[in-house]
Amino acid sequence: MKKLFYFVLVFVFMYRGAEAQESHQYLVIEFIKVSSSQMVDYSENKNFLEKIHEQAVKQGDIQGWDLWSLQSGPDQGGFQYVTITYYDDPVKMMNGMTDDNFLNYAKRAYSGDMNEMEIAKEVEKVKDNRDLAMRAYMTVVAQTEDNFDMKPGVLASFDLMKATEGQFNEYEHVEEDLYQPFHQKKVEADMMGSWKFLRTAVPMGSEAEYTHMTLNFYNNYMQFFNSMEYEDMEATEEQLVAMEEGLSSRDQKWVYMATLIKAIR
Repeated sequence: MKKLFYFVLVFVFMYRGAEAQESHQYLVIEFIKVSSSQMVDYSENKNFLEKIHEQAVKQGDIQGWDLWSLQSGPDQGGFQYVTITYYDDPVKMMNGMTDDNFLNYAKRAYSGDMNEMEIAKEVEKVKDNRDLAMRAYMTVVAQTEDNFDMKPGVLASFDLMKATEGQFNEYEHVEEDLYQPFHQKKVEADMMGSWKFLRTAVPMGSEAEYTHMTLNFYNNYMQFFNSMEYEDMEATEEQLVAMEEGLSSRDQKWVYMATLIKAIR
């Protein structure tokens, strides 16, 4: 029994050590529909949402939160906003913003301004004014090294990809080994602000509409359009061919352009 106990204890410490050596970031990305009749109400709720997520950051439950206004995307989506909630732990991510958590953060943020009944009413109003039409649980696989300032007004493109069946590893290889260095050069050439490559953090099955996502961040539209014209003059012919072939290992399902409204860290 003692041998078994020591074996389990050693295993636990080894597991925690491995976890500490490899730190991941987890993102919950929510695409939100707001009806035209509720657009004004949702717009007025932005500050309320900001205060709630500030409390979540103070509690150490999340690392940050963004609110983006969508400017373009596929017609069938019909989304107006997208939020990103940042986590450093997958369990925290899956527990997420439950109704109870949401209400408790609101109480901490507004206890001096409203009574509990008023706070609960405001929370219900916020929930009624939005439809969380699509939620993605993602983990960061690769990203550029940068010091991009995530401030209101910056742009992002959300590119949703589906890896071709049987070519999951091939596609990730292309993004990590070929496209990440390419985007790093764009960052260093001031042609983009930042880039992240994400995969779904939970199993979705073969019928899933997407398996991966790239987030591309820009200071403004001038940088965005200049980025579209960027060519890596140092890339070899073999690298260019590999990048082109890599496109066949995935299907680019949708691309959304968005402007940052709120950012909490």
